[in-house]
Amino acid sequence: MLNRRTLRIKIMQSLFAFEQCKEADYELALDHISEFFKPDLNSMKVQDKDLLKDQRGVATKLFQKRFKGTKSAESSDPRITQSVDEALSLYAKLKKRDFDHFRKNIVGEVQRIQEFYLAILNLVILFADSAISDKKLAAGNIKANPLIAAIRNNDDLKKQSLQATISWGQQADKVRDWFRDCIKADKEFKSYLENPQPNEEAHRSFVKYLIRKLILGNTPINSHFEEEDLRWAEDHEIVKSMLDKTLKSFDGSDITIQKLSMDWEEDKIFIERLYKVAGELEQPYQEMIAANTRNWEVDRLPLTDRVILHLAIAELINFPNIPVKVTINEYIELAKQYSTPKSRQFINGILDVIAKELMDSGKIKKSGRGLLDNK
Repeated sequence: MLNRRTLRIKIMQSLFAFEQCKEADYELALDHISEFFKPDLNSMKVQDKDLLKDQRGVATKLFQKRFKGTKSAESSDPRITQSVDEALSLYAKLKKRDFDHFRKNIVGEVQRIQEFYLAILNLVILFADSAISDKKLAAGNIKANPLIAAIRNNDDLKKQSLQATISWGQQADKVRDWFRDCIKADKEFKSYLENPQPNEEAHRSFVKYLIRKLILGNTPINSHFEEEDLRWAEDHEIVKSMLDKTLKSFDGSDITIQKLSMDWEEDKIFIERLYKVAGELEQPYQEMIAANTRNWEVDRLPLTDRVILHLAIAELINFPNIPVKVTINEYIELAKQYSTPKSRQFINGILDVIAKELMDSGKIKKSGRGLLDNK
């Protein structure tokens, strides 16, 4: 099941990708200025290349100043003004497109975790069917496996699979190849089939082995999910945990299909709000970061650290029910896991100072039981 750390990781990854896109968008805006002052090869007039080069240089510098918010005199050349206005407009358009794209994708990425979970349960059924239909195999134990039967007959699994359009139909050949190369050839699989009288524990252990080692282990099946999911390194553990809980829920006749979240609507609000506030962090908070980075310029900080600081500040000021210490500790852990070796200590020091400043200024307002110590 999802926890808030997983959601924070998803948001951090999306904001990191967005920041990289912003850099590309900036270059595209500069390219627009370059294109604006290229000689017109279709014109019958003589092109003054030196003048165009000078105009391009002036326009580029003016764009860079206006982009940074530096006050600068407008050019007396209307073409220079036009090119800069167009470049700034293009950048804003591209930035908004990318921001909205990643915002929408976060929720979709999280929901795909549930889809992978359902897909693997359906894959168990398909492998069982393949074994039963193989005339060269004595698949009596597969037919008699009560856990496989419980998975096959679970109405909730059928309903959710239908709603999520989970189907291996278009990849039937791949599933057959996996069964032949990964399942049928496996020694433990053969040993299970040859067991003369497997008890319930033996049946359960086989299904657990099938999922953990043959599907989610170091096999082509797991490689398939890696190709399907760029975040499979993190999602793999969540899916495995959900599958483990499903197997543990088996009561001899039925299983419980796991929920991705206890309150998905609340989690979606958390995702969208934190992403939006951190991605559009107001200037005073960015200046607060800059003022506390000592000898470092903010632009020279590792991008991951900048994203983590933006997320932490956004969470501190926008989620009154999350304790300050929890927020700080969570982002320290993200720095430890995803940034440079020194980032953990750096993030810790910066957030301690910024949190105190925000509390002293009244920007952080915590409410609810157990949060009064954060005043």
